[in-house]
Amino acid sequence: MTKKRFNVRVYGIVINDRGELLVMDELIRGIEFTKFPGGGLEWGEGTRECLEREFQEELNQQVEVGEHYYTTDYFLASAFNPDDQLLSLYYRVELKGGQSFEAKTTPFDFPDEIGNQYEVPRWVPIKDLSADDFKWPVDKTVVQMIVGDQMIR
Repeated sequence: MTKKRFNVRVYGIVINDRGELLVMDELIRGIEFTKFPGGGLEWGEGTRECLEREFQEELNQQVEVGEHYYTTDYFLASAFNPDDQLLSLYYRVELKGGQSFEAKTTPFDFPDEIGNQYEVPRWVPIKDLSADDFKWPVDKTVVQMIVGDQMIR
């Protein structure tokens, strides 16, 4: 019998002064997708600590985690492990000390010979955002909220 588990994911919503949203283009197990920066909560971490660690690991970027924006409020099984129930939390995030990473503007602008796993940051103008550009259901929900949220622009 397979044990059912929770998989807690924590993501950051970063919007720069040009009205662009920071996203991550990723390749995992041969699947390309766009998502928000962030990742999995580790044992002993709080959600804000997780997000700070994820930005440091993925982008070598210090951040200030701001207010909570959204938490998944419905059942969603993981696409990578159907025995995991996903719980995703989204926070507004500010970059500390300016941007310390190189970001792309073209989707999936990966270098040649990347193997089976890679990620690259990209800025997307909010005016060009579409939920259809995101693979995962919760990200689609959050994008729709951002596009409709006059306060975040």
